[in-house]
Amino acid sequence: MENALALVVGSVAGGFARWIFSGRIGRMVGGGFPWGTFVVNLSACFLIGLFDSLAEIRFALSPAARILLMTGFCGAYSTFSTLILETAKLLQSGQPGLALVNFFGSGLAGIALFWFGAALGRV
Repeated sequence: MENALALVVGSVAGGFARWIFSGRIGRMVGGGFPWGTFVVNLSACFLIGLFDSLAEIRFALSPAARILLMTGFCGAYSTFSTLILETAKLLQSGQPGLALVNFFGSGLAGIALFWFGAALGRV
């Protein structure tokens, strides 16, 4: 139950943080480029790297804290950070080919599937 509550709290906090932070940056900088999303994605990468080090190297995060911060908060704040974490783990484990497939495959397949879904929605 503790892990489920940690996930819910982290997810709600991450969702609100994304909504607030992305919107404020977008209004401050203006249109033409999705700066809010860009900054959220990069800040999420920093945060998930920090939390991962605290959890795995310094053992400073309990399993519930890891669920709250990494799965809940970062997951709701930006799934891009999870893509980067998993790609970095593949690189660290000596699997650069799989890391490239994960990173570029997610991006390219994601765009292709977005277009497919959009086209299907228009039919």
